[in-house]
Amino acid sequence: MKIRNPLWVVIPCFLFVLFACVTINIYFPAEKVESVAGEIVDEIRGQSGGDEQKPPGGQKDSFLRKIRLALAPSSAWAQEAVEVSNPTIRALKDKMKGRYAQMKPYYKKGMLKEGDNGYVSLGATGGLGLKDKRDLNALVGAENKDRKSLYEEVAKALNIDPGQINKIEAIFAKEWQKSVP
Repeated sequence: MKIRNPLWVVIPCFLFVLFACVTINIYFPAEKVESVAGEIVDEIRGQSGGDEQKPPGGQKDSFLRKIRLALAPSSAWAQEAVEVSNPTIRALKDKMKGRYAQMKPYYKKGMLKEGDNGYVSLGATGGLGLKDKRDLNALVGAENKDRKSLYEEVAKALNIDPGQINKIEAIFAKEWQKSVP
């Protein structure tokens, strides 16, 4: 059998190949998540709560900052737009802030570690008794549960696909690791 017009075969095949090669890119706002993660971790861990030393010549700093904000209002607007907060996130931050005071001595002794996955893990707990180990495990479990909820809430607030929570966890992991004493 001879095909009279080969274009009837070639064109549909070409169109099939063309439409089969569609790629869907899902945008992930890494910069926004990094900004939010930094703010949340600083608030929970108390890094920006007045512990910082102010640079000498604070008047000059504030004057220069006012000039910078006046000349670049778009950056100030972008910074405000990234703030993420809702009642659930605020409640989680409050619980985690209170728990951090209990966990801090264990971080200093190396008994708690910040993992690359955004969660707390146990380190060397050899010097602890059974009750202390149980209490520490309870702290770690509660912290990790709240962190999971926090990451989910941040994803919702920033309209990020729940399938990309692992990226949020990785970004938060870097911030948690920076804040460990």
